[in-house]
Amino acid sequence: MAHIDQVLGQADDTVTFFQPRAMVYVTMLWVVAAAWTLCLILFVLVRVALGDPPAAGDIVAYLELALIVPVIFSALILLVAWRRFGWLHSSVHGLDFAATGRKPVHIPWSGVGAVGLRHRGPFTELVVTPLAPDFPVVGSGPGRRPRMRRDAYLVDVGLMSPGPDVLLAELHRRLPTKV
Repeated sequence: MAHIDQVLGQADDTVTFFQPRAMVYVTMLWVVAAAWTLCLILFVLVRVALGDPPAAGDIVAYLELALIVPVIFSALILLVAWRRFGWLHSSVHGLDFAATGRKPVHIPWSGVGAVGLRHRGPFTELVVTPLAPDFPVVGSGPGRRPRMRRDAYLVDVGLMSPGPDVLLAELHRRLPTKV
């Protein structure tokens, strides 16, 4: 992993954060596998409670499903969102970002009221609160409207590279009193 000073070098002002596809796939894989396995276990428990215990062949089929379905489902999710993963650019012009599958947003540094992170791990979100509703400019193009919570914009940054800690350092460099 690169040191923060190497990523935030003085030669280039723009810092780009993006979601690597492999990291998204692996995260989706373990989340889907956990949920699918839980559903299969509950299904088997309901069958036993109703007096229809599964046979040995059924158990083998359930184990196969526990291995195959998450791989296929995660691959389908990855294909649907292939060109629409979240990204964030920090430059002298301001903050440009888009959550996965959403329209891009540009906020100049003078229009940022506060920024912060919420949640942890792969589900970390950046919360960007503008000073006034007229500062953010929503871009055109494909995608749904930007993710918002009250008056703040949300961007999923937990899987972004170089990482939320580097993102926080970059935002603190740009907005030392608002992070």
